[in-house]
Amino acid sequence: MYTYLTLNVLTLIGPLFLSFERRVFYFGKWKFLFQSILIVSVPFLLWDHYFTKQGYWGFNKEFLSGIFFFGLPIEEVFFFLVTPFSCLFIYEVLKYFFKKIEKNEAIRFFALILAVLTAFISLFNKSRPYTALAFSSCSILLFINLFFLKPKYLPYFFFMYFISFIPFLLINGVLTNGLKSIAQCPVVWYNPQAIMNIRIKGIPVEDFFYSLTLLLANVNIYEALKNRPKGSKPLSS
Repeated sequence: MYTYLTLNVLTLIGPLFLSFERRVFYFGKWKFLFQSILIVSVPFLLWDHYFTKQGYWGFNKEFLSGIFFFGLPIEEVFFFLVTPFSCLFIYEVLKYFFKKIEKNEAIRFFALILAVLTAFISLFNKSRPYTALAFSSCSILLFINLFFLKPKYLPYFFFMYFISFIPFLLINGVLTNGLKSIAQCPVVWYNPQAIMNIRIKGIPVEDFFYSLTLLLANVNIYEALKNRPKGSKPLSS
């Protein structure tokens, strides 16, 4: 059963089809997008590989294609392409159609509160590997954005992140909670000793902050590449 692969395709198909829309013209930004995805996916794949090897989480082979790369299902590798691709499409749509979002100072205050809160959660959950790493990495990246990068696009990012909750709850809900009409077991399982066991629609709360870190890192690098001075050397050179 190709459940995980099907979910990846469903996540991708809308943004891919709309990428050629003339106003947002997402297609014209793909060269920056794919560079960003490549750079960010490397540490996340290493994280994923290590946690899988340690048994902190794993995958039900019944719902996979059976193709593996670096010890991970190929569907999991595609996840790091599909998710940023689809979410940054939402980000670009917001930037084009909602110019006033950039001036939302309440979002920056929210980001500061979130950075402090996630730091405390990670400190009090050192014995839970996924909790500690998911919340600490989120906190560090938020602090970097607030006090070093200070990007004007941060409100756009958070509005995109909030909107992404809709597909996130649907897709990750199936991955982590299964489809009762098809099977009682999830596609992705979690070791209860590695997480706080606080779940929303079956999704570990850590996944929400893992996703935030993944997406914000992609937006940071994507924007840096787009706004790189003309004539500067590419990152790969």
